[in-house]
Amino acid sequence: MTTKHSLLSRLLGRASTDLRLVLISATVTLVLVVAAVFLIKRALSDHHVEVTHNQEISVTPVVMESIRNTGQWVFMEIADEELVDTVRHGFFGDDELARVYYGTLRLGFDMQQYKEEWLSVRGDTLIATLPPIGLVDDNFLDEARTRSFYESGKWSEEDRAALAEQAKAKMRQRCLSKANLASARKNARTQLWTMFRALGFKNIRIENK
Repeated sequence: MTTKHSLLSRLLGRASTDLRLVLISATVTLVLVVAAVFLIKRALSDHHVEVTHNQEISVTPVVMESIRNTGQWVFMEIADEELVDTVRHGFFGDDELARVYYGTLRLGFDMQQYKEEWLSVRGDTLIATLPPIGLVDDNFLDEARTRSFYESGKWSEEDRAALAEQAKAKMRQRCLSKANLASARKNARTQLWTMFRALGFKNIRIENK
């Protein structure tokens, strides 16, 4: 009995010791958690944190230079077709050549040909001085679609080239009208205004050259 009682006492003593260790560990953990919560609450009360989003884009000189050096700005495209003919009078009769030409004329301005300063920033205002609207590319004929309407006699390549130049002259006269140029300039102002606003400019002044 003495041996059993002694063994039981030792077991109870060890269990009591383990229980005390567990309680001490739990107490220390609880104290640390409470201290951490206190410190976090204090930090939040002492410091106000605010997150803001800046939606205004800062335009760097590199971006400005890229805009200035943009090649062709096209603000209107006009598709046209012209029937052009020529007659060559001869002793034994007349030769005639009639051809149908198609072309797409693009109205805008070409920055590679316009060397003057047209875009600048003064304070918080962007100032754009638009160059004159005109034909940006003189190679507007669609040679692949050109076809003969009527042809009699023999015609050289020089004769056909001269007829093509007549077609181009007619297209310029028809498409480069005051009304079309005014519409293209209006489109230019609208498109550039939208682009500059997207870049972050609020004060924009667009002037005509």
